Parts: sequence; C-alpha cells; structure tokens
Amino acid sequence: MTKGAKATMARKQKDDKLYRAILELKTEEECYNFFQDLCTISELRAMEQRYEVATLLSEGMIYNEILERTGASSATISRVNRCLLNGAGGYECVISRIRDRGEQP
Repeated sequence: MTKGAKATMARKQKDDKLYRAILELKTEEECYNFFQDLCTISELRAMEQRYEVATLLSEGMIYNEILERTGASSATISRVNRCLLNGAGGYECVISRIRDRGEQP
C-alpha cells in the first residue's frame, strides 16, 4: 500500500468514527448537546447559515434576497449552490426528507 493510500485510509477511518457517532444521536436535544461540545459557536453558526442558505436556494430564492435575509457572503451562497447542483446530495437528502414529513426544512 502506498503512503498516500495509507493516509487516505487513516483519514477515512477517523471520518467514519465521527459520522457513526452522529448516527447514535436519538433526539434533537442529544444532537444539540453533541454539537455544542464538538464545535465552537462560530463553527455552529457557519453550519446553520449554510443550511439556511441551502433551504432558501432549494425554494428558488435569488442570491440578493438570501444575502439580505441571512447575511451570508456571496461566496458562501455560491459554494452552497455548487453543492446543491453538483455535490454529494447531502443537502437534498435532508431537505426532501423534512419536506416529505410536511415540515419546513
């Protein structure tokens, strides 16, 4: 195995541990508490803002309206939009599941 492959494998194993840990959370309160412990306030706010941008883009809102409503930079809005269009599908998965339950994402 090459050095690069070993590094990728080690990184993947660490990532998997975090994602498996997140899947163990059962309630919104557990999730909130876990992320409070895991992240800084600024990291949480950035993730919350990106998710809000994703929901607004998925509703068809334009960049200028999103910028005014969220305070997100145009770079952040553009990055989230690229993820919605060509990303791994994570935003769409969550947003569609929430909408399927009849809730607002």
